[in-house]
Amino acid sequence: MNYRHAGVLLGGILLLVIAMGISRFAFTPLLPFMRIDEGLTFQAGGWLASSNYIGYFAGALGAGFIYKGKKPFLLGNVLVNVVSIIGMGLTHSYVIWIILRFIAGATGGFIFVLTSSIIMDYLASHLLTRWSGYVFSGIGIGIAISGLFVPLLEAKLQWEGTWIGLGVLSALFFGAAFFLWRHIHVQDGEKVEKTKDTNIWRGFMLWLIIAYGLEGLGYIITGTFLVDIVYNIEAIRAYASYSWVVVGIAAIPSAPFWMAMMSRFKPVSVMFMAYILQVLGIILPVLTQTAWSVLLSAFLFGCTFVGLVTLTTGYGRQLFPKQSGLVVSVLTTAYAFGQIIGPLLASRVEDKFNSFKAPLLFAGMVVFCAFAILVIGHFITQRSIAHNKPAQESS
Repeated sequence: MNYRHAGVLLGGILLLVIAMGISRFAFTPLLPFMRIDEGLTFQAGGWLASSNYIGYFAGALGAGFIYKGKKPFLLGNVLVNVVSIIGMGLTHSYVIWIILRFIAGATGGFIFVLTSSIIMDYLASHLLTRWSGYVFSGIGIGIAISGLFVPLLEAKLQWEGTWIGLGVLSALFFGAAFFLWRHIHVQDGEKVEKTKDTNIWRGFMLWLIIAYGLEGLGYIITGTFLVDIVYNIEAIRAYASYSWVVVGIAAIPSAPFWMAMMSRFKPVSVMFMAYILQVLGIILPVLTQTAWSVLLSAFLFGCTFVGLVTLTTGYGRQLFPKQSGLVVSVLTTAYAFGQIIGPLLASRVEDKFNSFKAPLLFAGMVVFCAFAILVIGHFITQRSIAHNKPAQESS
């Protein structure tokens, strides 16, 4: 990989740092401060989160229909995303927060899908596919930045100044990405003719989409409320802010790690492993409330949630290499749909059982269901292939 290719990849990483790591997930460590200062309920926090995920759903769905002018459209969305981050610190209106989180989500959906497909296609055209997983490290870098900067900025500038500070930092990252991408030419996409071979709603892909949607529902409960939940369990309250930093640190190398695992072992087997580790990470604070359990839980969660994004989108593209934009869009839309209802269900579960442990246990159960569906789908698909093979040979 030469400097130019590395620059293009770094630019993609920075765009995901902005849209995913900061715009989206800075909300997690900031939520406890906003809830205390503004008197928000757990349910009100859930609606703020779901507003963002509804926007993300719309953006991810819409990105699948962008065939021309991808680069300027993408960069325009990044600019609006940065403005939405700064805007969160300029108002105390709950209604405006809902609108801003929706805008952040919608632009984030476009940014994730378009950046992912552009980088994947660019690297594939230069025979550098093995590097494609590195773009997702931007999510972990952004989470680590938000985890480190939020406590420092909040102590001096309150939560309002923290949003503004993170917005200014995002603007600097945007400027760097704009410079690094100044020479990249993105070809207009082409609509693939619909045939039996190009139909993605068949075989293992359908099971992959369903499992990924459940993963979105389960992981986002932890991704949204981890710091808040840990803060409200008195025995481990002191480790609340550290837990999010650990999530980010673990997420940074997870994308290349899981991509390397996928190239060495069967992709589905690697996904099985990631799902099981994530379930363990999610329910660990429910089973034991100690410092090591919280930090280990955060590490496992950070390592696997970005890993499953990398594995699922990467494997989906392997199944349909000529339809990377559509594949990433469909998968991300299913993921986003799960994220919309995840926080709302979590707030209902917390309200019903009056326990902050209950949402984590619920999230763990949902992710385990995703794992089970993947196992069943793999078994059925392999049996179907084995059944059809003799028929094809005889004909």
